[in-house]
Amino acid sequence: MTQVEINVLYFAAASTATGLSRERVPIPQNLPLAELGDLLVARHPKATTLRKILDGSKWSVDAEEVEDLETVLKGGEEVAVLCPVSGG
Repeated sequence: MTQVEINVLYFAAASTATGLSRERVPIPQNLPLAELGDLLVARHPKATTLRKILDGSKWSVDAEEVEDLETVLKGGEEVAVLCPVSGG
């Protein structure tokens, strides 16, 4: 399967866990968004809290919040991990 790349943006807890604010990530072509979390966790084995963070986060693709995790990533997209914001 052909490898393509996406840009992943990390904010808040996701940035803290990975130590990154952005990275280029090679993905298999036509990757469902639902599978991206597994790929990111595998890329960052030392980020022990990343799975929990991703499970509680929302995603945006090309600056549009995405609810449907069956959305297919074809390569070239900018995907942001939108962590929940706490406040009071």
